[in-house]
Amino acid sequence: MRRQTIIALAVAVVIGLVAVYLANSYWSARDAQADSAAQGTVRVAVASVPLDYGMPVTADKVRFASYPASSLPPGVYRTMNDLIPQGKARVALRPIQPNQLLLSSDLTGEGEHASIAALLPDGKRAASVRINDVSGVAGFIKPNDTVDVLITRQAIGENRDAQVTDVLLQNIRVIAMDQQSANKDAQPAVARVATLEVAPLDAQKLALGQQIGTLSLVLRKPGEEQNVAYVDTVSLEDLRFGAYGPPSSAARPAMAMAVAAPAAQAIRTAAPARPRPVRRAASASSRPRSPASDSVVVVRGTVTQNYEVRRNGQ
Repeated sequence: MRRQTIIALAVAVVIGLVAVYLANSYWSARDAQADSAAQGTVRVAVASVPLDYGMPVTADKVRFASYPASSLPPGVYRTMNDLIPQGKARVALRPIQPNQLLLSSDLTGEGEHASIAALLPDGKRAASVRINDVSGVAGFIKPNDTVDVLITRQAIGENRDAQVTDVLLQNIRVIAMDQQSANKDAQPAVARVATLEVAPLDAQKLALGQQIGTLSLVLRKPGEEQNVAYVDTVSLEDLRFGAYGPPSSAARPAMAMAVAAPAAQAIRTAAPARPRPVRRAASASSRPRSPASDSVVVVRGTVTQNYEVRRNGQ
């Protein structure tokens, strides 16, 4: 009996030691994983409230969150002193959403005010063009949209009185409409001036184009960056049916029927009526001479008989 008790105690001790070892291994792995995660994250400044263009970034609008150090973009702020040194607040250059990282490219310098110039990438210029409700796409163009710029001008050469339209610029970003550089609402608003982000040479083209012709903006699909490799000049000769080549094979039968039907009707209407045959009376010379005696024709069914009647005295 005593021997069995000793064996049971020994087994219990072994099981306890194994349980302690397993628990220690589990918690050690958890601690190591937590330490590794803590070493791979960095606390950086993010927006705690929505920030509009031109809004000062103060301490009550900022909080700090942990982000993986390997995936942080350049220009983050790791301390409040880096973000707001000595109380010199920075200003938002574009709309910033809550929990979005605060980057140096989205904010002005220390104590500076918001400026369109701060939004320009290196090598770009801001150029403004005059527009109206039609050339500005009825007010549906908003800041940060991309557009094509068309120019309508007089033709060059012999036919100087004719007008042509060319594609002047493609895939141009809109910086501001009038004095609004942020799309605060989705309601369309007609603007008189559009400010575009262009290269220096393109700014010269816009300046010259406004003097010699009329500029129009064409709204592009968001994210569509591919430019048309070949664009043509549109003239008055192109404002007619079939100016850009023959119709497709699928459209030819329907178009042929549509063209043939009114043409056939016009032919029927314009064609003179076919003359009916006219029976001319036989001339006196061609008529058979009546006999000297009178005759009577008697018709019985299909049988015709002539009876001669002599005149008196004959």
